Amino acid sequence: MNLGPLEIGLIILAILLLFGYKKLPDASRSLGRSLRIFKGEMKGMKDDDSVGGGVRGKEPAKTTVRGEIVTPAPSTAEADVLAAEAHAAELRAAELRARAEQARTSDRPS
Repeated sequence: MNLGPLEIGLIILAILLLFGYKKLPDASRSLGRSLRIFKGEMKGMKDDDSVGGGVRGKEPAKTTVRGEIVTPAPSTAEADVLAAEAHAAELRAAELRARAEQARTSDRPS
């Protein structure tokens, strides 16, 4: 079954009439989250099968709260690594802000 431009346009028009243009961003955002969760769960099931016996490897168990994936708090070693990465990212951002400010001040006419 091939959908031409006319059929796609009619589908879009029907969706607009059903939901209204104000609710479409929320509906599409919700659909995207649902697809992301579904994809993650399918990947998790695939990983479970490859690990064997339904036991996950070192990946923490994921749960969903109000449609969002939530993972448990990382272990101390993982938290230290994440903190170091966050600190490095903050330093890089500060360096880039300083360069941008320097470029702005040097571009101003005297």
